[in-house]
Amino acid sequence: MDDTLHPAAIEHLPGFITAPGQSDWLFTVVVVIFLAAVLMIGNVYFQIHALPERMAHRTKKVQMEIVAVLALISLVTHNHIFWIAGLLLALIDLPDFSTPMTSIAQSLEKLSGRAPALQDEVIITPEPEPKPVTAGEGV
Repeated sequence: MDDTLHPAAIEHLPGFITAPGQSDWLFTVVVVIFLAAVLMIGNVYFQIHALPERMAHRTKKVQMEIVAVLALISLVTHNHIFWIAGLLLALIDLPDFSTPMTSIAQSLEKLSGRAPALQDEVIITPEPEPKPVTAGEGV
């Protein structure tokens, strides 16, 4: 600081008061701390928000896509009920109904003597190859 003080200033000024034209170091430190705090709090917020999705993905749940959509909806709408529903759905193990039903249907088809239905298979017939054109033939 300059040795000459303003006549209206007190003799001992706090250290954070700077001379005119000098950079304010306290303001700079507060801005850096504030930006770091905003980034850290935002990171923690998004980590907690993605918790149900990571839980469902880690355990390879069938309902993983539903949990991901619920987490995204709660992030966009700020309705916490969607996040809670996604968390509960990530924790619950839903039973697999499709595998036993498919097995029952296949067993019934074998018992009935019918040929199994070809629902998933698509039969592709190859197209006939074109005849080669020789030099003597007219086109």
